[in-house]
Amino acid sequence: MTGNAPTFATLLLRVFLPFALAYFLSYIFRGVNAVIFPYLERDIGITAADLGLLTSAFFLFFAGCQPVLGVMLDRYGPRKVQTALLAMAALGSALFGFAFSLGELVVARVLIGLGFAGGLMAAIKAITLWYPPERWGLITGFHMMAGGLGSMAATLPVQWSLSVLSWQGLFFWLAGFCLVVAAILFTVVPERGTPAAQGTLREQFRITGIVLTDGFFWRIQPLLTFQQVAFIASITLWIGPWLRDVGGFADKEVRADIQLYTTASMTLGFALSGVLTGAFRRIGISDFASSTLVSALFALVCAWLAFLPSFEPVLAWLLFGFLGAYPIQYMPLLARSFPAHYAGRVSTSSNLVVFTMIFALQWAIGKIVDQWPRTAAGYSPDGYTWSFGALFILQVAGLLWLFLSRARPLAETLARADEAGPQPRQAAASRPQAAD
Repeated sequence: MTGNAPTFATLLLRVFLPFALAYFLSYIFRGVNAVIFPYLERDIGITAADLGLLTSAFFLFFAGCQPVLGVMLDRYGPRKVQTALLAMAALGSALFGFAFSLGELVVARVLIGLGFAGGLMAAIKAITLWYPPERWGLITGFHMMAGGLGSMAATLPVQWSLSVLSWQGLFFWLAGFCLVVAAILFTVVPERGTPAAQGTLREQFRITGIVLTDGFFWRIQPLLTFQQVAFIASITLWIGPWLRDVGGFADKEVRADIQLYTTASMTLGFALSGVLTGAFRRIGISDFASSTLVSALFALVCAWLAFLPSFEPVLAWLLFGFLGAYPIQYMPLLARSFPAHYAGRVSTSSNLVVFTMIFALQWAIGKIVDQWPRTAAGYSPDGYTWSFGALFILQVAGLLWLFLSRARPLAETLARADEAGPQPRQAAASRPQAAD
């Protein structure tokens, strides 16, 4: 794709769809444990805390490799990086199917987490390379919709597949799909160089340090983190046990139906998030303001699930899915707040914080739930009240910090320094520009 600007169809087929397929698979792996947990309880004998550890292991190593991933994406490009990672995910999926103990499951889950560490970040890097900035939020929303479709596939379709396949066989098939998507990415996606591909690795890692110490990054990141922790931890695991133990939906088919409706709502939320952001922008409401408003509404839904679980639980989960999808618009907002060649490291730095907390809190939820004696249905509803109540309080804290902080975007600070002349520019540039 050189010379003339690429057409919409070209960008769709050669850039958007290959990365969307990878992200689709990522969400299947994120959510599948919510459906197969009864089989793992039966065959492996895992507890609620074990289940939290098993699921969160995906996110711990997912998070741990984000700093390196950001540098690799900016240096080598999303095509090569994502292809290699998908091959690792295929290996992890195959090993999961062969596992006979909790330890073996955790090792396999770690490899899967590493393999999908670039599912969103590689796509965001590709989006910043091929699409204009004003389209980043819209395209990111549609990309997230692909993840939502993956979450939908991880509900009823997975449940149906388990009537034909064992849970082990399911993971063997998923390993094959990973290899197919890796081949598509490697052969179809084009290359496009970036200025950040220059310089030593040490210089590239310094930019990650700049991002992680930036005031505006930390103005937004706490709320984004706590919101995403509640959203992802619940969608990928705890919705299933909650529906059984709190909602009273004993039939696994009914639970799978509700999970499907919730993920469909989430998919719609992802698809509309970029569209609604643009609509809000046209009537004078900034991306920052609209994302914050929806984050506040989402926090209230978490309080609903914690303190009023018997009141229209299905409606609560539908709103949970729809509203929880919207604040992903903070990601392109953060990307635009830094120089363009920082894009890979901005998104991966954010993911580092988010998924480290997901690991910690998803496991913590399991520990909290285990503090009460088991009931005939499963686990005590009191454990879920305390868990979801804590998630609500954390989001309120993030909202308060967002309003108390006055930090400005780094890109805006640098632009103002440039306008002020050589002296201010020199002072402002001493921190980030020395890295390049």
